[in-house]
Amino acid sequence: MSNTPLKARNVSFSWEDTPLHWVPGDPFTTHTINVLHLLLPAGERWFVHVYKQVLPYIRDERLREDVIGFIGQEAMHSQAHDEVLPHLREQGLDPTPYTAQVDWLFEKLLGDRTLPPGRARKWWLLERVAIIAAIEHYTAFLGNWVLNAEELDRRGADPTMLDLLRWHGAEEVEHRSVAFDLFTHLDGDYRRRARTWATAFGALVFLWQRGARFFMANDPTLVDGKASFKEFYLRGRRGTLPATGDMLRSIPRYLSRAYHPSQEGSTQQALAYLASSPAATAAEKRAA
Repeated sequence: MSNTPLKARNVSFSWEDTPLHWVPGDPFTTHTINVLHLLLPAGERWFVHVYKQVLPYIRDERLREDVIGFIGQEAMHSQAHDEVLPHLREQGLDPTPYTAQVDWLFEKLLGDRTLPPGRARKWWLLERVAIIAAIEHYTAFLGNWVLNAEELDRRGADPTMLDLLRWHGAEEVEHRSVAFDLFTHLDGDYRRRARTWATAFGALVFLWQRGARFFMANDPTLVDGKASFKEFYLRGRRGTLPATGDMLRSIPRYLSRAYHPSQEGSTQQALAYLASSPAATAAEKRAA
């Protein structure tokens, strides 16, 4: 659990000066990261929905406070990424065909089911809690990566987009233990952890490559835009995307019986970024 109370920072961003390819000369990196704007609003709304159902089962007051703080942060993340979508439409990239599929996944496939009260309904709730813990392993991994992705700065990436990504990444690192602690508190069964990791990892890989291909194919400035694993691997070697080897090494860490998210990333680094983030500091001033 976190050492300081988690709080939602009511950030806002202005997108009118952000170019379509906000990593200059690199549509593939731009669009691979842009998939976050398509996945996260629906996914994080789903996190909030599930966790509100879980609150009555939490017997630890400190964990309950962390979960409530987590809910507030995730709701803000969803809103912030959602607000990028009109900007993409203005630049000729309408994400609606893709986001409709993502909405179906979270609202229907992973949504509430008409199960009788009792064991079946509790089982489905715990399955989703475990899936969220697995997803949060990767959001913390990505948050830690983007906080340290200095190559994006060297390539002249748009500062507003970088601030959105790093504000979000810093909060993912800040609250990285909450989902796992909640799963452990409510259940903690290792077989469920391993099974739901496979579900989450497979879904993330499938959706991410599908989203990158969608963006590259529909980018109005590209004649024959394509996404490939080779391009992802090469960008990982350059440092503009996560390194494939680092992502693969994160798998046995999560599947280790000794795993705890506190081993991933640095809370101190995350809080240092949040203390200097233009959007987060502006939100603090408005709140004050």
